[in-house]
Amino acid sequence: MKRLALLMAASAFAQGPAKLTLAEAEDIAARNHPRIAAARANAEASRETEKQLKTGLMPLVSANFTGSIAEHGTRLGAGQLNPSSLFSRSAAGLNITQTLFDFGRVNALAGAARSRASAQAETVNAVRAETVLRVREAFFRGLLARAQVRIAEETVESRRSVAKQVRALVASNLRSTLDQSFAELSAAEAELALDRASNEQRSAMVHLAAALGSSQETAYQLQEEAMPGPLEGELDAAVAEAMRARPELASLRLQAEAARRFAASERRQALPSLGLTALGGQFGPRDSRLHPSYGSFGLNLNIPLFNGNLFGSRRREAELRAEAAQQEARDFEIRIARDLRSAWIDAVTAQQRLTVTARLLEHAARTLKLAQTRYDLGLAAIVELNQAQLSRMSAEFTDAAARYDYMLKRSVLDYHAGRIR
Repeated sequence: MKRLALLMAASAFAQGPAKLTLAEAEDIAARNHPRIAAARANAEASRETEKQLKTGLMPLVSANFTGSIAEHGTRLGAGQLNPSSLFSRSAAGLNITQTLFDFGRVNALAGAARSRASAQAETVNAVRAETVLRVREAFFRGLLARAQVRIAEETVESRRSVAKQVRALVASNLRSTLDQSFAELSAAEAELALDRASNEQRSAMVHLAAALGSSQETAYQLQEEAMPGPLEGELDAAVAEAMRARPELASLRLQAEAARRFAASERRQALPSLGLTALGGQFGPRDSRLHPSYGSFGLNLNIPLFNGNLFGSRRREAELRAEAAQQEARDFEIRIARDLRSAWIDAVTAQQRLTVTARLLEHAARTLKLAQTRYDLGLAAIVELNQAQLSRMSAEFTDAAARYDYMLKRSVLDYHAGRIR
């Protein structure tokens, strides 16, 4: 068994980290993240509320089985307004109650529940969109950390090579020991940068696993994503699209609709309601004093007259809550426009940075090449070469950060525009 475990571990090590694309990561999060599962469960629960309320328009049927033992010939005395004869008996019967007319109050309550269920369904879409955005953030952070590790590894290799070259020159008395100290210091700084980049990469994997709905630390081999094209379309058109597509706004509008329907049901509380009651059954062992079966039905018209203005207060409360829900939806529309315009500006800025960082990287590479040539010819000090190496590494970091930041800013823009579902 131990040997088998070792073989399995060796096989897993040989296979390396699992490959993961952004689309696969989003699909895993949509299937596994507990926030999405919880939102779905709440949506399913909300649908049951409408079913419960609709039972108010359906017949209520109950069965009764009764047995009693009494002293024959006696009657009820104290404690009752309707003294009736007592008999030892057994009987079974049905009781049916049916609401005939209530001015649509139950339908209004069911409609409010249906709107709330639809709002909860939109909340599922909102939670899924937010989860996908978090996955993209963690995914691009992982890609950036991997790029930084690669850059740091190349820098370490380059500076170690320079340090080795300087040590050989010092041994030949062609360079001073000061140059050797600076070269070794530069190599040590590169190793420190590599350690920081490696830690950041591991941290990125932890955040990615959490975004996928896992509590385990898992290493993935992230696959590169294509760079989005330049921004297209008009900002005002994107704002209009967001007003139609954002699930959070749709949820708030449906909640406002539910509040209006509930207010309508509260207004109908003060109206009469008409109900039907019917019952019937059969007695058990015969008693000469009892008819073998019984049955009756009746209509009841309930007209509310006075209850301390309870209904009026409830109606006013419901109307105010409906107004508040409508204003909350309006407030969210304003925030959508604000966030989308801000995200558009950020995306445009990130797009412009790509050109600047590409130029910066080009200049840094040219400067390093010149500094290396000057140092090899003995025309420059080691400090100049170290500064050029540092500038090149910084430019590479900045260029990688600009690329993945643009990809993230485009994802944020898509989220605020309601394009992530």
